[in-house]
Amino acid sequence: MKRVYTNIFRLTVLTAFVLTGCKKILNEKPRSIFTPEYFKTQAGVVGGITSCYAHLRLMYGNGYFLNSNEISTDEATWGQNSDGNVRSLDFSGVGNIDPSTSNTGILWGAAFPNINTASGVIENGAAVGVSDALIAEAKFFRAFDYFLLVQTFGGVPLDLGGGELKFNTSTIRTSKRNTVPEVYTKAVFPDLLTAIDKLPPTGRVVGGVTKTVARLFLAKAYLTYAWWLQNPNNIPTFPSTPRTDPNGHDAAWYFQQAYDVATSAIQDPGTFGLQPTFYDVNVATNDRNNELLLYADHTQTSSIYNGGDLGYSGGGFGTDSFAQWFEQWNYTNIKSSTSSNSWTPVSSVQRAAVQSLGRPWTMLAPPQAIFKSTFADKTSDSRYDGTFVTRYRTNFVEAAVKVNNATPAYLYNANFLPVAEGEPVLTFLSDDVNGVDYSNSQFKSTVGAGVLPGRADFVIEPSAFSRICYPGNWKLGPYRTDNNGGLGQPNGSLTRPFPVAKFSELFFIAAEAAVKGAATKGVGGTYANDGTARGLINVIRGRAGKWRWDNGNNVAKVQDNSAAVIAATPASIDINYILAERTREYFGEGYRWFDLVRTQKWAELSSSFVIAGKTNANDWNDHTVGTFTRTIAPNYYLRPIPQSQLDGMDMSAADKKSYQNPGY
Repeated sequence: MKRVYTNIFRLTVLTAFVLTGCKKILNEKPRSIFTPEYFKTQAGVVGGITSCYAHLRLMYGNGYFLNSNEISTDEATWGQNSDGNVRSLDFSGVGNIDPSTSNTGILWGAAFPNINTASGVIENGAAVGVSDALIAEAKFFRAFDYFLLVQTFGGVPLDLGGGELKFNTSTIRTSKRNTVPEVYTKAVFPDLLTAIDKLPPTGRVVGGVTKTVARLFLAKAYLTYAWWLQNPNNIPTFPSTPRTDPNGHDAAWYFQQAYDVATSAIQDPGTFGLQPTFYDVNVATNDRNNELLLYADHTQTSSIYNGGDLGYSGGGFGTDSFAQWFEQWNYTNIKSSTSSNSWTPVSSVQRAAVQSLGRPWTMLAPPQAIFKSTFADKTSDSRYDGTFVTRYRTNFVEAAVKVNNATPAYLYNANFLPVAEGEPVLTFLSDDVNGVDYSNSQFKSTVGAGVLPGRADFVIEPSAFSRICYPGNWKLGPYRTDNNGGLGQPNGSLTRPFPVAKFSELFFIAAEAAVKGAATKGVGGTYANDGTARGLINVIRGRAGKWRWDNGNNVAKVQDNSAAVIAATPASIDINYILAERTREYFGEGYRWFDLVRTQKWAELSSSFVIAGKTNANDWNDHTVGTFTRTIAPNYYLRPIPQSQLDGMDMSAADKKSYQNPGY
């Protein structure tokens, strides 16, 4: 496996743990090469553990990794500016998935070198005096990577050249894939059980892995494996193997284990918990809060330690963080007027390094059902307001716009009405209404927006949301403290931590297991509930009803609608309802493809979608609504092995073909 393993020890950043003041942090020190001999020192082993954290940046925050886990689902289709590599994963007739170019290999390339590094830590740690808890961190990350791989590709190799789960130090150009049950029962489950036993309840460093995050991933792995064993829709697996468990357990046993592990973590959360409001989970000023169990961290203090340039980033396949750009449309096309009686256009919303804006790439567009159905409750439930940018506001003062060599007090917008700094120039309406004039004959928004009598802001109805113009994802937007009254550096690599796992997901895992037949019991502690699927989900929904800030109106809003939101929960919870709740909680964060593949609901929920721009996706004024279909064949439930992997192996063409997943 030359492509993967010859460069295992080459890392752009290798790090050592230090103490700074009284706060434990990861202090990164660049190192050009990581040799096998270095692993025989304590510094090398500790550096290897730290590199496990660093490798998260190769996936989480990478726009192409996000794309592979969002596009073709009910959360996203291709956006107007997307290229063939993005579109080919949509299965909607605009391209075919290609093992060479479709970017599904990002995970493969990031995970296997890290797995080998983790194995080196595990094998050498005790000999150089590293604690069991530190070795458990490496076990967590090895299990974490194998869990991602087995969900994405099916069975994958456990022997990287030195034996199963052994540290390899030589170039190996052959490979044998293990089966799905072998990956789970030999790698994922044992490593996570050890991690739960040995990891502390509180992270050794800020953002360090803990007993709670290990419990979450063990519960999720049990849940996913139970679905695999059950296989309700006869989805094929590869390598071909009977859907039986080597340990003699059935799907029901694993669903029960998922429930028990998840509810145990809910009752004994350590220092973790739910934030008081959904807004608090995602607002940038509250990053690294105690609901985040794991994240790929970044910083604005240094381009080197951020993993991407702070001033300008091209995006790509390294450690740059740019995923949010995929989910933001080109709002800079919005025009207002400098004159109150003759349309004299000026860009009234310019790129800025603030959470609601950032750099617009228009790669992923949400289908209209997201706004009309999934987020139908936009009044009581705070998650629509806390997920999407529904109003784009002027920033002409920060942009230093001048009229007659002076900063104007106002610009003029729809109906020639004035808009001051910070006021909305474009609103994505919550519902369709009567009387919107989209002609743009007098008030030229240039983004196809309409005008309503008496309103200064342009408006767009949900039925006009298209591939080129739609509410952006607020949750993942940029945050900088060095804007200094200006627009800042919106083109730089993002500096916020990208979320990987949240405490809230424990409730969803337990609820899903309950729906699948796990015996339930009352859950005690801070999040006490009756332990049923409805009771667990209502803890999350109750929090969703609590507001402290209204993003759309940009004002404080202290309101508790939890009783109304809970009352609206169906008496009987099914898998489709849980999946809808998961979208309301985690929209656009990269969960969706995994959720739909695990539950085998991908084709059912994503085979057709509605979006505007049917005639011409590049035309801002095309509000023609189209229904588009996808062809999601059963073999697509596994991604292709990257062509680069096959090219690097010294095997016959027939052996390489049999190594590849069927249908590619």
